[in-house]
Amino acid sequence: MSDSPEKKDELAGTEQPFVAHLVELRDRLVKAVLAVAVIAIALGIYPGPAALYDLMAAPLVSHLPKGATMIATSVISPFMVPLKVLLMTAFMIALPVVLYQLWAFVAPGLYSHEKKLVLPLVVSSTILFFLGVAFCYFFVFGRVFAFIQSFAPASITASPDIEAYLSFVLSMFLAFGMAFEVPVVVVVLARMGIFSIDKLKEFRGYFVVLAFIIAAIVTPPDVVSQLALAIPMVFLYEMGIWAAQIFIRHTKAPESAEEVS
Repeated sequence: MSDSPEKKDELAGTEQPFVAHLVELRDRLVKAVLAVAVIAIALGIYPGPAALYDLMAAPLVSHLPKGATMIATSVISPFMVPLKVLLMTAFMIALPVVLYQLWAFVAPGLYSHEKKLVLPLVVSSTILFFLGVAFCYFFVFGRVFAFIQSFAPASITASPDIEAYLSFVLSMFLAFGMAFEVPVVVVVLARMGIFSIDKLKEFRGYFVVLAFIIAAIVTPPDVVSQLALAIPMVFLYEMGIWAAQIFIRHTKAPESAEEVS
């Protein structure tokens, strides 16, 4: 029986490009981590972890009874909680750099019309997330804490735990940051052809109900925070429909053969 011809190695010649991609990915990750580390060191020097936590706690502290303070129920909480706030702040400030490194890694493999699709989505989703966090901190927190304290009996002195407060703040920031991504989700659904613009318009009434259900699940059980999350989501849904109509017109693939730019 004669020997069968050797099968051609389908991966032959691909080792170097694959390794080059891994090296580039490593370099991009290192740059992103360095950006977070540099900002964290700078924030650690000024204003410092304790000052950052005080800034984050300011909306609650301003609504505590006179003389009341926050407490730490764990031995290491006074050290660990401000450190977590420092790292969280550093990551959020460095987020544009992190997303740029991600974009620089994937952009060379995209067609020109795909770049027109991805880059605006990355930028707009980042801005909307920050707007959601800012809306939560500057508008929602003050009203929620005032509403909650108005129900506190006179015989009770509120002294919230700093670790529990950090957990609450992170969950609220995430809830509002993600809720403000509604326009991006609507644009992606329309651009990918999953739902047409007409279908999205017909879904308006259902989305209003869905927005209030989501708000009731992810926010504390008070009417203030639920309305503060649900109402912006409804407006952002309308904004998403409007943006999708413009976005689809400007990100269509060219009629001729696509060329990688």
